[in-house]
Amino acid sequence: MSACTYSHLLSPGRIGKMQLRNRITVTAMGVNLAEEGHCTERIRDFHIEQAKGGAGLVNLGVSGVAWPTGGNQPGQVAISDDRFIPGLKAMADGVHAHGAKFTIQIHQGGLVSVMDMIEGREVWIPSLPKAGGARSSAYTDAFLLDELARSPSSRIKSAPKLRVMSIEDIHFVTEQFAAAADRAKRAGADGVEIHGGHGYLLSSFVSPKSNHREDEYGGPLENRVRFLLEVVQAVRARTGKDFAILVKIDSQEFGVPNGITLDDAVRTARMVEAAGADAITVSSYHDTAQIKLHSGSNIPHEPCLNLPAAARIKAAVKIPVIASGRVDPEIGDARIAAGEFDFLAMGRKLLADPDLPNKLKAGRPETVRPCVYCYTCVSAIYTGDPVRCAVNPYTALEFQRKPVPTQTRRRYVVVGGGTGGMEAASRLKVLGHEVILLEAGGRLGGTLQFASLAYEANQRLLEWLRHKVAESGVEVRLNTSATPELVRSLKPDAVLVATGAKRAMPPIPGGDQTHVLSGDDMRNLMLGMSSPELSRKVGLPARLATRIGAMTGITANLGFVRKASEWWMPLGKRIVIIGGELVGLELAEFLVLRGRQVAIVDDIPRFGGGLMLVRRMRALEELREHGVGLHAEVKDIAIVGHEVRFTDKTGQAQALTADQVIVAKGATGNSAVADALRAAGLEVHAFGDCTGVGYIEGAIRGASAVVETLTQSSGE
Repeated sequence: MSACTYSHLLSPGRIGKMQLRNRITVTAMGVNLAEEGHCTERIRDFHIEQAKGGAGLVNLGVSGVAWPTGGNQPGQVAISDDRFIPGLKAMADGVHAHGAKFTIQIHQGGLVSVMDMIEGREVWIPSLPKAGGARSSAYTDAFLLDELARSPSSRIKSAPKLRVMSIEDIHFVTEQFAAAADRAKRAGADGVEIHGGHGYLLSSFVSPKSNHREDEYGGPLENRVRFLLEVVQAVRARTGKDFAILVKIDSQEFGVPNGITLDDAVRTARMVEAAGADAITVSSYHDTAQIKLHSGSNIPHEPCLNLPAAARIKAAVKIPVIASGRVDPEIGDARIAAGEFDFLAMGRKLLADPDLPNKLKAGRPETVRPCVYCYTCVSAIYTGDPVRCAVNPYTALEFQRKPVPTQTRRRYVVVGGGTGGMEAASRLKVLGHEVILLEAGGRLGGTLQFASLAYEANQRLLEWLRHKVAESGVEVRLNTSATPELVRSLKPDAVLVATGAKRAMPPIPGGDQTHVLSGDDMRNLMLGMSSPELSRKVGLPARLATRIGAMTGITANLGFVRKASEWWMPLGKRIVIIGGELVGLELAEFLVLRGRQVAIVDDIPRFGGGLMLVRRMRALEELREHGVGLHAEVKDIAIVGHEVRFTDKTGQAQALTADQVIVAKGATGNSAVADALRAAGLEVHAFGDCTGVGYIEGAIRGASAVVETLTQSSGE
């Protein structure tokens, strides 16, 4: 258990006249859950769950002051008319009923108003963009073809109609913000957050990259920020001194040569404070043409990326500062104690577990379901889908009925101790059932053990699932094969099968050579599960191969991997991976960080299937930075000696030299165990990768669905 008491993070705080029970706020997120602009049951319950979970402040994201004009999502919240007040009031009442405060982020999309572009409305902008600002094709190239077809931007059929705003337009939109804030107050909100960042309308005036005006709203920073300041003043005039006004600003624009700088942000924060704001929310933005930066600014992959900027701004103003951006609670607690900011806004962590604040308060941080930074949540928005979470199947589905503790105790056998098996077993046990978990291997984790070595964030989920199984009291039997005879002898009411995928070597010419490893070979090597055949492939005695593989896992889990030299991994310098989906890309990342020269070859049209879009953007770009050759759409792959030969997409013959070839494709569902148990007359429910590869999200969702089916069928 963590020694941190979170006494600073959990202490009361104040923003203006708004008193908060703790310093944890729900960051404003566009979650695509509204219906024609209205806050109906689904989005209300989504945010009410966060209030139940103990957050001090729930902030409703991107509510359009001019909706449908200025919209950036099909399921965006609207606050542009009084008809939207009842839904907002119902949400405010629900949040307040559970002890949290409620604010509404008010927004106009401007340059990012994709819904205006789709529907042919004018896009309101500060000035015409300069020539040479076209978006890089790398952005759309990162989408899989089906994602591209679903993306809202694919519905844009013509060039946007740009409207350079007149001074009258600026005054008109200022009034729209003030009117929206008034509606928020009448709906029972405790305040608003004015969105002055992320490339939206107000931010586009602040940034010298997009604002080339020559009037009083352009030129020096004092002019460029004038629109934002007038909005703050108008909101204050309309709502009075007791209504909280937060303002979100960009601390900088990453990758934008002539963009907002931190010095600009410090000066902007001072001016916003003087205009009447009660708090500053510190974020950042980026050049959207640089795909790695989609996880390198406001939704950062690098922990604590925006905290130094928050500290600079905190030192420059007297009003509270709200920080965010992949910050663990213990770090947030320490930085608040050090006076570097006042409140910590969380997004992804509260999607994974909205009960995080209550669990910290109860002194049980180890029970918090961890975010694995897979970007499932934000990637869904890029494709126009409602938000969801890979590790929490109930995110955005809070309004649906969930299983409750049972009055009728039943016995279940769960076969397979991977992600899905552990999730299902612990859920059933917590609901009051007797559960026996059978795992053929010597430890729980399944493929997640391998995934946690290739991508460190998965290690937290692995440890959390193991802890959840142990804490719930599930009976675990390791090194136990689920034969029909054994399972029948346990007399279960039903059997849940989560035995994972089958990873047969696909029919590649030359795939039977000793220096060619399958995905299972690599997994077994890294987990210390050697065999005579694997030992021959890597040229080491079985005992040594096992010990080296075990050391690989230990050093990876302890964070020593980048310091370790090549001796502990019995692979050559040059590696060719055949397979460009999730496993192949994460394995390539793992190997290049350990000094290998890596190339990836596959016949698929685009790499990264199984990785969520925003995570894929970063992975592809980082592989390129490391010099990894990415060869998609190839034909006639063959392994001839120590060469991988193929025809590239231009029709040219290519050959890559390889000390080892790793085949990271060919995984399919494996129903063998489920079929055998059904044939023995048992009630069987198969899910997870044994029914088709779905990775972590598929396993977690499958487990949840099976548990719901079983509890409903038993009348609970």
